[in-house]
Amino acid sequence: MHNNETHPTAEGLFEVASKRMPGISLRTVYQTLDELSEMGEIQLMHCDGGAVRFDPNVDEHHHAVCAETGELFDVYVDNIDSLRAQLPAGFVVQNVSIVFHGRLANSASGVSRTSRSNTTKSPARQQTVRAKSTKRAPRRTSRGSNT
Repeated sequence: MHNNETHPTAEGLFEVASKRMPGISLRTVYQTLDELSEMGEIQLMHCDGGAVRFDPNVDEHHHAVCAETGELFDVYVDNIDSLRAQLPAGFVVQNVSIVFHGRLANSASGVSRTSRSNTTKSPARQQTVRAKSTKRAPRRTSRGSNT
């Protein structure tokens, strides 16, 4: 799942894994994903009542979903700490997860995920992409806690 930006389901991962490892069971895939989640290596994503999706990006980020294609994208929100919500009395926030719903302007034209710019990558990943393109080492930045 390393560098997988598709937010796959367990069934999707099983399909890929079974081609590489005939005989692997769906149960093994689920158990492995559960263990990776418990170790903090991946995040589980519950989106709109559909199948659970798995996200190897454990940076603090949110998501956008294209209503036309169903694609999920990582989104980085600036100044999230400054959001103010009117919550019920006594409600304690444990986690904030924002999902933007909409349509890609070019989703009907068949633009693939690989042809997108790096605007949805984390600042650290954008620096890595820029560094690779200029053959310099990426500058390291510190990240806040995960959500």
